[in-house]
Amino acid sequence: MNEILVLIAGLINISVLTPLFLAPLIVAVILYVLFLIFYLKSSRQLKRLESTTRSQIISHFEESVNGLSSVRAYRCSDRFVREIESRLDDNQMCLYPNVMAISWLQTRLAVLSNLLIFFAALFAVLSKDRLTGGSIGVTLSLAIGLMPTFEYLIKVFILIENSIVSVERVDEYTRLESEADWHSTAIELPANWPSNGSVRFEGYGTRYRPGLDLVLRGIDICIKPKEKIGIVGRTGAGKSSLTLALFRIIEPAMGNIIIDDIDISRLGLQELRSRLTIIPQEPVLYSGTIRSNLDPFGNHTDSDLWSVLEQSHLKQFVQSLDNQLDSSVAESGDNLSVGQRQLVCLARALLRHTSVLILDEATAAIDIETDALIQQTIRQEFSSCTVLTIAHRINTIMDSDRVLVFNNGRVAEFDEPDVLLANKSSIFFTLARDAGII
Repeated sequence: MNEILVLIAGLINISVLTPLFLAPLIVAVILYVLFLIFYLKSSRQLKRLESTTRSQIISHFEESVNGLSSVRAYRCSDRFVREIESRLDDNQMCLYPNVMAISWLQTRLAVLSNLLIFFAALFAVLSKDRLTGGSIGVTLSLAIGLMPTFEYLIKVFILIENSIVSVERVDEYTRLESEADWHSTAIELPANWPSNGSVRFEGYGTRYRPGLDLVLRGIDICIKPKEKIGIVGRTGAGKSSLTLALFRIIEPAMGNIIIDDIDISRLGLQELRSRLTIIPQEPVLYSGTIRSNLDPFGNHTDSDLWSVLEQSHLKQFVQSLDNQLDSSVAESGDNLSVGQRQLVCLARALLRHTSVLILDEATAAIDIETDALIQQTIRQEFSSCTVLTIAHRINTIMDSDRVLVFNNGRVAEFDEPDVLLANKSSIFFTLARDAGII
């Protein structure tokens, strides 16, 4: 602000002493504006390209560091080095034109500034009849001193404009449609809901974004309380979309989901998601301790934690650690194996004691023997719960009460495993045969 006031005051003084200076000043201001408009349109696009290519370098570097053991094990170091060098070249190709554009603008700003100094000196000399030597000296001093300030202000303006590109994505996210309300007063939810665990889909359909095709369509099924349902289907059939629908990560395009006679679309997201339990396909852990990952709110005793660790076959491992329950967990659980992370998620689910459990291919990263132990634990500890198991291993859901087979987003089959296997033309029979079960 001080520089702006000094610049305005200086230009007014020069114009008062030499009124003819106003003519080149107005022309110079117009040229300044034209140069800025032309430069900013180009520089913003160049900055976007440079930022995009830089983010690719960062993401590739992060992926390489996280998977460094695999890269070295498969002797792919040279390929990854070539890849990051290629991305660096792409970034430099976008950065160099940006530097050249700045040089282009600086050259024209310098020429205009020198011309203004020249005209200020020329008109001061032409007005020597009415100006004293001191006034001419003041005019020249102001002209020479103000032009660098003028260039500095323009450069600051350009820097701000280019920096705005960095927050465009943040602004874009702020304009995204938000989720439903976290809490809702539309319905008074019982404290023990869901107590039975019945789940009913009534003509349900959903899509990931407006304008896209439905990923689930015409789902009409009724899951009884405490029933164990296995969910299978080819890749892209809609199995995981059903999980997203239950937690309202994607909202319904048609129909309803009823859990214990309550339409979940009337609930707040906190009320819904806190009453259901999921063991996801990708285990989610946070930096902290084993205790904080199992019981982040400190609602359970140590004996409860050790009990669920024993049920999830992690007790011996945790006891072998120096700090046991207070042992540190790195960001995303990087100091644990994928199988151990999945077992921690299982222990967390055991601690919650909810009536509806969703297993989204939860044992995909675990060996067959451990998978069998976990399936036994689930059958024992969640015997009074409604369990929906999405599985690629058909043998893990063979003892389910019923099997739900998806095909192209629709319910293709829904019956007991033995009944479906008896029908050799069924999709489930084909899946079981491909898995080598029959």
